[in-house]
Amino acid sequence: MRLFVQLSYDGSPFCGWQTQANSPTVQQELERALSIVFGEKIGVVGAGRTDTGVNARHFIAHFNLTALPEGSIAPSLRKLNAILPPAIVAEAFYRVADNAHARFDATSRTYRYYLHAKKDPYARFSWRCFYPLDMAAMNEAAARIPGRRDFSCFEKTGGANKTSICTVTEARWEGDDEGHMVFTVTADRFLRNMVRAMVGTLLEVGRGRREPQWIDEVLDSHDRGMAGHSVPGHALFLERITYPYALEPIS
Repeated sequence: MRLFVQLSYDGSPFCGWQTQANSPTVQQELERALSIVFGEKIGVVGAGRTDTGVNARHFIAHFNLTALPEGSIAPSLRKLNAILPPAIVAEAFYRVADNAHARFDATSRTYRYYLHAKKDPYARFSWRCFYPLDMAAMNEAAARIPGRRDFSCFEKTGGANKTSICTVTEARWEGDDEGHMVFTVTADRFLRNMVRAMVGTLLEVGRGRREPQWIDEVLDSHDRGMAGHSVPGHALFLERITYPYALEPIS
């Protein structure tokens, strides 16, 4: 049988989601803990591949299990959280169809990138920006991003994707009077480093170095060298993943 597991994690101790030789990753820790809890060798497939230091408030992975434990699965969830390192929390298990796929079935993913403009003692998961930003101009530029197109201008070079075409449905900035800002972007899929490059590009507009219309040139170029620098990963969160079917937690 196939199960989904929902996770949240602080990405700072890990070299991303995907298993790597001689580097700590979220996938490795999850597979190790699940194998101990259920007493069988378990491999997991994630809904995506977050980069080094990137965080997730809502991440889904699937795995196969010979049989559910008798009675409630709640003790298994508690045991899993006791074994997982402090930076990873298992939120729930979901019973799904045997052919359900955490990655390929996902219909959308939402990321948020957090900025702050002045010293903030709670800013571990936010990037401090030392220059003033024109949020109206950044939103004018961001409004040009949604659509279905080739986003290779924001893709880290050397990727093995078969296609760089994505459908972005949302891209916007919000802020408050205390100097905090957040960029939200939703798409059916994301390329490697795409959100961080997108934010760095929009900051060029916010700083007044480029006009909002410049984004059109960047998108049409399909050239990573045309876009702005990538911002650090510690302020990036995978916030939400959606599926075409309801997920009901196993009690």
